[in-house]
Amino acid sequence: MPKDTNIAAQERFAEGINTGNFDVFDEVVSPDVVDHDPAPEQGPGPEGFKDMFRTMRSAFPDLEVTPEHMTATDDDVALAYTIAGTHEGEFLGVAPTGKRITARGVQIGRFEDGRLAERWGSSDQLAILQQIAESDDQDKSLLDRIRDTLTGG
Repeated sequence: MPKDTNIAAQERFAEGINTGNFDVFDEVVSPDVVDHDPAPEQGPGPEGFKDMFRTMRSAFPDLEVTPEHMTATDDDVALAYTIAGTHEGEFLGVAPTGKRITARGVQIGRFEDGRLAERWGSSDQLAILQQIAESDDQDKSLLDRIRDTLTGG
């Protein structure tokens, strides 16, 4: 597929996140997508992405992904982005704080027939947790929790 088709699919993916219209993932994500860096407890396929972003939007109802830089080959799209939102629901065990967060992320996606077939990347969850922490004690607890999540502990 031409790289313009894959860039358009990546842009539709971000549009789905920003509008909360996760049905877009059925159009732009392959049913057998391989996510090499899934979120904790993220299931497979488009439904896994839908569930994960529903969880994110319940914590950050105004969640927005802003692509900062995108480059592509015929099969791959590399993306640097910023996510932002207001913490109005529980996130990784942290009660709503009303704080506004921003964090950076990167993703490389391999596309087949205009659909995301394979994904590598991550958002800076530690930065998000540090921004919503309410005290030094909570900071330490959050850092311990994220370290345990990342190391499988």
